Amino acid sequence: MGTLLSPLSSFGSSLLTRFPIARRAVSTTTTTKMEAEHYKFGPYKIDEREVFYSTHLSYALVNLRPLLPGHILVILFFLIIVVSLYRREVKRFVDLTSEETSDLWISAQKIGKQLENYHKASSLTFAIQDGPQAGQTVPHVHIHIVPRKGGDFKNNDEIYDAIDEKEKELKKTLDLDKERKDRSMEEMAQEADEYRKLFS
Repeated sequence: MGTLLSPLSSFGSSLLTRFPIARRAVSTTTTTKMEAEHYKFGPYKIDEREVFYSTHLSYALVNLRPLLPGHILVILFFLIIVVSLYRREVKRFVDLTSEETSDLWISAQKIGKQLENYHKASSLTFAIQDGPQAGQTVPHVHIHIVPRKGGDFKNNDEIYDAIDEKEKELKKTLDLDKERKDRSMEEMAQEADEYRKLFS
C-alpha cells in the first residue's frame, strides 16, 4: 500500500497510525474487493488506503515516514511494514491471547516472505518494542518488518536505533501535527496497492 521503499536509502515507515483500513482482498468471480473497515493504531486513525493486508485479528500497513532520507525509488527496497492487531487495542505483547499472538506472527511471516522476494532482499528484520522502556511510543502491539540487504547499515544492529528514533519522531509528529517530511497519502496508497497484489 502506498509507495515502494528502497532498501538502503529509506525505510518506508508507513507508520502505525491510521484507522480505516482495507481488509484482505476477497476474490469474487471476476473482481477483487477490499472491504473497508476502520482501523486504529493506539489513539490514531489509519486510512484504509495505507493497509494492504488484514486478517480477522491483524492488519499490515505501509510506513508514513521513511527511516532514511532519499528518493522514493531508492526507498524501494528498504522499508518498514507494520503489522498490528485491530480487533482489540492491546498495549503490550505479553498481554495478547494465544490466538492473537499466533495470528500476528503468522501474518508477519507471510508478509515478510512476500516482501523479501518482491524487494529482492536477502534477509528480514522483525522488530517489536514491548513497552515504553523498550522504545514503544504508540501503545498498541505492532511488529516492524524490514527487508534487508547486505551493507544497508554499516553496523547491522544500527537498524534497531533507527527504528527507535523513527518511533520517537512519529510520536512527536502525530502528537504535535507539525509540518513534517512524511510521505503523501498518494505515495503510501500507491505502495499499498502494489503490496495488495502480492496477496490476491
